[in-house]
Amino acid sequence: MSEKSVPTAHVPTEGLVNPEQVPVKRALVSVYDKTGLTDLARALVDAGVEIVSTGSTARTIADAGLPVTGVEDVTGFPECLEGRVKTLHPRVHAGILADRRKAEHMAQLDELDVTPIDLVVVNLYPFTDTVASGAPFDACVEQIDIGGPSMVRAAAKNHPAVAVVTDPAEYDAVAKAVAEGGFSLAQRRELAAKAFAHTAAYDAAVATWFAQQIESDRASSAEDGAAPAAPALPEYVGAAYERLAPLRYGENPAQAAAVYTTPGVTGGVANARQLHGKAMSYNNYTDTDVAVRAAYDHGDAVTVAVVKHANPCGIAISASGDVAEAHRKAHACDPVSAYGGVIATNSTVTVEMARQIKPIFTEVVAAPAFEDEAARILSTKKNLRVLVIEPPARDGLEIKQVSGGAVIQERDSYQAGDDDPAAWELVSGEAADESTLADLRFAWETIRAVRSNAILLAKDGATVGVGMGQVNRVDSCRLAVERANTLGLRSTGDAAADKKETGAVGGADASEILDAQAPERARGAVAASDAFFPFADGLQVLIDAGVSAVVQPGGSIRDEEVIEAAKAAGVTMYLTRNRHFAH
Repeated sequence: MSEKSVPTAHVPTEGLVNPEQVPVKRALVSVYDKTGLTDLARALVDAGVEIVSTGSTARTIADAGLPVTGVEDVTGFPECLEGRVKTLHPRVHAGILADRRKAEHMAQLDELDVTPIDLVVVNLYPFTDTVASGAPFDACVEQIDIGGPSMVRAAAKNHPAVAVVTDPAEYDAVAKAVAEGGFSLAQRRELAAKAFAHTAAYDAAVATWFAQQIESDRASSAEDGAAPAAPALPEYVGAAYERLAPLRYGENPAQAAAVYTTPGVTGGVANARQLHGKAMSYNNYTDTDVAVRAAYDHGDAVTVAVVKHANPCGIAISASGDVAEAHRKAHACDPVSAYGGVIATNSTVTVEMARQIKPIFTEVVAAPAFEDEAARILSTKKNLRVLVIEPPARDGLEIKQVSGGAVIQERDSYQAGDDDPAAWELVSGEAADESTLADLRFAWETIRAVRSNAILLAKDGATVGVGMGQVNRVDSCRLAVERANTLGLRSTGDAAADKKETGAVGGADASEILDAQAPERARGAVAASDAFFPFADGLQVLIDAGVSAVVQPGGSIRDEEVIEAAKAAGVTMYLTRNRHFAH
């Protein structure tokens, strides 16, 4: 169909000042994601809307037996440069951008024989997906959309007359609005805000990626014979978040809060699928994030983490792959603090594990999957939040706001394989046997989930004492030992019932949880320290408690003093040469 044969749909110039409802007579549709496209096109055609479209979008509409006008018939210019240029033309952008509140704009459209466009439906090339796939540089560049963002921004700017849609999830609402005579001004403003957020997130992703490539190129351009440098963090980092839902309040009732998602990211705690329970709170989200990350710190080993106030009450693995066993061991570390905590695992929650959890007051249970009966058991707890969560990202950047800006770092990882005991240096005592070395490795892999200063005692693939968040390492050592030796559990099944939900005030009675005389669990345990011992005094606390082996980064100016104390006590000590602070 030629441009001359396309019926004009000019809107009269009178009465066009912010009309409350603008009928849709002409729509420009150009989408990469074809989800719902045919149904949307059919709804537009049924409402008498002329569709102008491009490339594969036009072919999809035409293949459905629906009338469509190719953009080349509007512009009088063919799509060219392998599709890089399609809609970048005055006949398109003038039709979108004309301010219909101004008679002179409408008169100019008449002079130029340009028909206004009332609706723009566009979604963009999948740039972030292409980058995530590991595609080469040129392939990523090719997925930087140009015409799409231009149309979206133009339509959003001219929202007094034009509606813009970037999300297929909005198509049903679009069809409804068109059938009912057009979008209201309030609807167009809301769509415009979403559109600007969409292009801002897209541009931020492109800018951040490009800055990362520049730093990577600089790092790899080392002098001949020199080892490439590690890439610096990029000069620009863009962060975009879309509000998912408001929360009742933040950390405290006086603070407003909401949960946001990162555009294009489907996994993680923010995108969890809730099967049951009360709405998540701000503190639930932050604690669950810590728990989920801790649950995935041990590779393929079935792991359970119990977290309270962003610190682990207990973490354990099961050598046999029994998630219920891992939960029993994790809970046994500190059953007092586990009351009102968050439980996360990297495995499917079984019926046995669900039955163990049920008598214990728990805020959240998070896992990649639940057995049907396990989900039913947990759902009998009215307020318990049951979440299905995909594994979290293990790489990328962490951003923490500070006044006036932010500090940004790479996520902590095991540099140079420091989670592998083969890379450690034995500096004291006998080389650990297989089971002791396995516990040392477990303790070292777990320590980065604990807030600094952090000391962690472990035995048989489970934490038995955790000292966290102290301002000196000696206090952390004392706390770890004290908690190991005073927090005992008769059995998970005998743990305190959920008194909060039955009307009792506060936590469970100590008599229901603690043995009359708890065992000295520190004796024979292994210990991990997230950073070096600055003096031998902290290590001496662990030695006096009967710890058999220690793993720590080393690097203190008093390393020899610390090593000599270990040698004098006959304690095995390994140095990893890498620390794992978590602030």
